[in-house]
Amino acid sequence: MDYRWRCQNAAGQDLPADRTHFDSQSDAEEWLSATWSNLRETGVDQVTLMNGETKIYGPMSLHPA
Repeated sequence: MDYRWRCQNAAGQDLPADRTHFDSQSDAEEWLSATWSNLRETGVDQVTLMNGETKIYGPMSLHPA
């Protein structure tokens, strides 16, 4: 499996953020839990979980509701 997070700004434009790939969805979700605030500080407003080119879920805001 090739899971990764697509990082975007508020306008939905892809950002050149971390390009880490994961073997499982749970590994990807654990990584996001540990790094979401750092991503937000670098300008990432939302993320989408991808498996290859297939969207698993998202976009999901990194800002408090």
